[in-house]
Amino acid sequence: MTAGRALAALLALLLAASGQILQREASFTISLRTVDNVTVMIKLRPGVLPICRIRVKHAIGFELRIKPGDNTTFTFTCSTPEKYFVMEIQKNIDCVSGPCPYGDVHLYPPRLPRLNRTFIWDVKASTKAGLELKFSTPWLRQIEPGETCPDFVSYNINSCIDKATVNIGTFCRNGSVSRVKLLGGVVMSLHLPWDSPLTTSGFNIANRASIKRLCIIESILKGESSITLMSPNYPLGFPEDELMTWQFVIPPNMRASVFFHNYSLSNCERKEERVEYYLPGSFSNPEVFKLSDSQPANIAGSFNLSLQGCDQDAQNPGILRLLFQVVVQHPQVDENVTHLVDLSKERNMTVTIHFEGWPNRVPLMSEPICLICKDPRTCDRVLTLVSGAIYKIFFLCKDLSRLRITAEKGISCVDFRWCERKIYSLLVPKIITQLPIRLHKFIWKLSAPDLINVEITSPSLKLQQHLPEQRCNTSYSYSIVSATPETELNVGVFCPGGSIEKIQMRNNITISLKTYSKGFLNDSDQQDLKMSFVPHIKDESTFTVSPDPKAKVYLQTPNWPYGLPPYVSISWYVIVPSKQVARLGFSKDRMGITCETGRAYINIKEETLGAEEIVRREDELLPKPRNMYHDFWVNISSCKPVDKTQLTLQFWVSLADKQIDLGVILAVVAGIGVLVAIGLTVCCVKKKKKKSQNPMVGVYNANVNTQVPGKKGLFAKGRKNNESHVYAVIDDAMVYGHLLKESNGTVTPEVDVYRPFDGPVGSLPPSPPPFSFRKDVKHSPSNEELPPLTDTDHDTYTFTHQKLGQTEDNGDTNEKSNGDTTTSLMENKEQDGLAE
Repeated sequence: MTAGRALAALLALLLAASGQILQREASFTISLRTVDNVTVMIKLRPGVLPICRIRVKHAIGFELRIKPGDNTTFTFTCSTPEKYFVMEIQKNIDCVSGPCPYGDVHLYPPRLPRLNRTFIWDVKASTKAGLELKFSTPWLRQIEPGETCPDFVSYNINSCIDKATVNIGTFCRNGSVSRVKLLGGVVMSLHLPWDSPLTTSGFNIANRASIKRLCIIESILKGESSITLMSPNYPLGFPEDELMTWQFVIPPNMRASVFFHNYSLSNCERKEERVEYYLPGSFSNPEVFKLSDSQPANIAGSFNLSLQGCDQDAQNPGILRLLFQVVVQHPQVDENVTHLVDLSKERNMTVTIHFEGWPNRVPLMSEPICLICKDPRTCDRVLTLVSGAIYKIFFLCKDLSRLRITAEKGISCVDFRWCERKIYSLLVPKIITQLPIRLHKFIWKLSAPDLINVEITSPSLKLQQHLPEQRCNTSYSYSIVSATPETELNVGVFCPGGSIEKIQMRNNITISLKTYSKGFLNDSDQQDLKMSFVPHIKDESTFTVSPDPKAKVYLQTPNWPYGLPPYVSISWYVIVPSKQVARLGFSKDRMGITCETGRAYINIKEETLGAEEIVRREDELLPKPRNMYHDFWVNISSCKPVDKTQLTLQFWVSLADKQIDLGVILAVVAGIGVLVAIGLTVCCVKKKKKKSQNPMVGVYNANVNTQVPGKKGLFAKGRKNNESHVYAVIDDAMVYGHLLKESNGTVTPEVDVYRPFDGPVGSLPPSPPPFSFRKDVKHSPSNEELPPLTDTDHDTYTFTHQKLGQTEDNGDTNEKSNGDTTTSLMENKEQDGLAE
């Protein structure tokens, strides 16, 4: 039983093998008539391994050529020859020496092997008479080189004039191209995949007629539609000094518009490249346009479009090419509704109306279009209006919600004396918000010389930085970018309703207002963003922040998430109300970078007498959350990192009411009592001394100039160099101290040592320490140098004082200074400026 089953299985395998051999050896016979002038060529597909072969009688090979009059039988040595072989069937037609075979062109010979097939018709014709190819429905659609047809059935048309060949184009089925007229001969190719059921060529050769140009392409459009066409030889050059025409048949109740999407011009020696239109109802046909012009739109009826080349420069001919689109649609109901856009009083502003997604997304050719028109013949998908003019526009669009507005305005400052007191309102003009189109973006480009910077304020709304922890939920936001020729710094994204009162920035600034919803129409009336030009600032950007008492404010370094560029310094000035305390904390423990050159620092300092300055380097832990009782600065400066990881930091500030300690109150009251007691004692002693000692002696300087101070420069010498400001009151004990000591030995003359004023230094950010700076906390001593004078002080005062044995603990180092030192406040200010 087992042996019988094995024998049956063996027979089954033999039968299967024999079936495969029979299938593999299936034969084909191609018989060609001499009169048909047809040649068949079977050859290997490019790029495949020669596994399969062709067997003709006893010969085996990889190619087979069957000439007119041959009758050939052949087989393939594989069951799937379509994977390895292709077939070309070429028919030569002579319309010069003999009659042309007008009528339908058939696919001959029949019953060919199922291979990818290319039928080629080479038609010879005289240049004195054009040759017309007429296509049956569903007509043809031109495609760009490299594009494939959905059913892989494609036509290629080449014009042959003498020995020159011009590629008219490649076409798919299902389009609007109904006829092609050519000057001279034509080579027509039809590409069919091996499994195509097509049995007819789909075109015929019609009567000949003289056309006196390279070719004429006729396109019949029905209903709302869109077609794309290209100049011959696209994307290569249009033949020199040639002329061709497209004829468009438009239904009478429709409108057509022409859009040039891609073109280039050659270098002309004579004549000029141009396009010409024959338009219905025009009194100036042909209407001539440059390729760079806006092309006619909203055309009512059929029209012609011609492309004319020129005589090109033999040394540098260039390339003339054109890809364009014709869109047909119904007349729009808004055609008679015009909108006035008055830009006559605006300066340096452009307004662009475009479809949604422009310019990043090009609409598909099949999409319904929206046209923006300045007049019935000047329409386009994108229309740009410039300041200084008045426009009347209308829209050919069924859905205006697909349109957007992008506007740009430039503000510059050349001379600071002219623009230092000007405040510019960065508001979207009413002429834009009143259009029935949504504003997509309004861009302000602010430019100024190197030593003039920009200040942005939002007095009533303030600004909020858009962060993951505090997202903007408004209808619009501002994106601020600071740019130089070398670098671009993305300052951040901000929206109204926050805590940032002011932003000062260096370099040229671009501010982009972007809308997110229709609610901007209501919010646009509440904008209060203002800009002014200010003198040069030390840091790249400086933020003034007034935290919200009810919410935690998050702030982060610019250029997030990529990080600060090397050697950039950013400062934040945080305002703390007098009855509140601020809590400052960082979102991570370390800076997270390693410096290759320089050092990265964080400086924190309160604006108060004797405040400590907290400094951290990139290799140290960041400060823990801490309380700040006065206005304070946060400065962050970057270095050049070892790798691509640059400095990114985020910190937060929150406010809370100050807690009053009862023990402190009692101590203050007790202190006041002690002071009162001391005061009473001193008064009693004074009264007693006055009865027993001589009165105080006033020493008057006779050289004092008693005139009212005038403008600087009227004095022969400055107050710095004379004694006109010295008036001393000396206690009599100091004058007669030696006599008193001789009498009772108890009174010692007082010696006064001047100590410089140690008060708040004003709203100046702490300077980043030099790279050799190593201390973490710097305490301000009681006898530190005087703060710089304000800009309104014009007199220079010089004080001489002595620093006695001062010692300052600087962490890793101790600095000591002994001896007399003469210091000029104005010199201090200049030296500090140079140090910065």
